[in-house]
Amino acid sequence: MKTNSNSYTIIYSAVIVVIVAFLLAFVYQALKPMQTANEALAKKKQILYSLNIRNLDDKAVDGSEMFICNVDGKTKYVFSMTGMGLWGGISGYVSVNDDKSTVYGAYFNHESETAGLGAEIKDNQQWQEKFQGKKLFKGNDRSDIALSVQKKVTDPETQVDAVTGATLTSNGVANMLHNGLGKFLKFLNSK
Repeated sequence: MKTNSNSYTIIYSAVIVVIVAFLLAFVYQALKPMQTANEALAKKKQILYSLNIRNLDDKAVDGSEMFICNVDGKTKYVFSMTGMGLWGGISGYVSVNDDKSTVYGAYFNHESETAGLGAEIKDNQQWQEKFQGKKLFKGNDRSDIALSVQKKVTDPETQVDAVTGATLTSNGVANMLHNGLGKFLKFLNSK
């Protein structure tokens, strides 16, 4: 076969494509268990972050599975939630004290928010700490979740100041809190 012919170029390209596809599929399958383990580890770390437990090594987190836990002798409830930010999905964990109405801690994550703006929901620990001590409900009305993120805080007991320059992401966090925690109203109102 002539190496300068069109048929040679097409056959050569097809063989290379098949070899590369096979190698990529092999590498993907070989790394899949590690990727799955890393995703599970990241989820566990995020739950712990919502409980204000940070700076742990991976060995301390591996094997932990919790949504109801004991921190310093007190029961904490951790609620998982998902929502939409500006550019993609956002997720979070909010931990609540045993009174089922006071936030103990929060951790938020994103798939693809703008660095320095929407990404602040994950990257800014100080912003996440603003949720500590906030109330889930307004006064004695436990029929709806009042915890929210607002551009202008009018109720400092239930509202956290939005991330500057990230209105849509902040709105996404607010909606995620209402919808995510709203699914647990029956539990939050139980004794």
